[in-house]
Amino acid sequence: MRSIISKHGLMRAQLALCGALCLCLIMSCQIIGVASAIGQNIEREKKIEVLAKYAGLDNKSVAILVKADMGTVYEHPTAVSNISFNLAQRLQENVPGIKMMDPRVCMNFQHQTPNWSAQPLGQIAEELDVDRLVILDLYEYRLNPAGNRYLWEGVAAGNIGVAERDGLDSDQTVDQWNVSAQFPLDAGVTRETMSMAVVQRGLLTTFVRNSAWVFYDHIEEKYPDVKK
Repeated sequence: MRSIISKHGLMRAQLALCGALCLCLIMSCQIIGVASAIGQNIEREKKIEVLAKYAGLDNKSVAILVKADMGTVYEHPTAVSNISFNLAQRLQENVPGIKMMDPRVCMNFQHQTPNWSAQPLGQIAEELDVDRLVILDLYEYRLNPAGNRYLWEGVAAGNIGVAERDGLDSDQTVDQWNVSAQFPLDAGVTRETMSMAVVQRGLLTTFVRNSAWVFYDHIEEKYPDVKK
């Protein structure tokens, strides 16, 4: 009898131990899962320092010339002027010692000189009396996907080049960088859920920021396209 009871007691003890081990394993897995999720969130929130691609605007006089095709100008008549003014302001606030030419003077020069883009860049720099020319060629600017006015899909893209009046070849840009922006980031945003003014402002702000970042050190999100 004692042997039977002893065996039953041993079995119950073994079952209890197994149950406790299983519970510990489950809790361990849950803890690992929570820790992993926290780790992923921390990684997604990380920011990194990015150095300027071109630091040659520091302590220089600078003029910004923005150009776009006639279709873009017709469809978005304020895009070029808005980019010019906001980019000039952002550079003035963030580039050490920079002296920005009034964007109104730059745009007036462009209006009075329709063929300015065909002129030697060194000649333009001398005429405007600046050390650097920042040329932004806006080759895409839209608020909707092609053929669909119901959805918002803002995209802006352009090439930025810099001409140095005192460079080895003042008539050529020293380099060129592609800059783009998208707003909103979410797909399927409709006119009912977001106004045109919000889309225009969001796209302009993002594109100008990305364009200005070419010229000074800054902090960026490590994963800018990850939804939070």
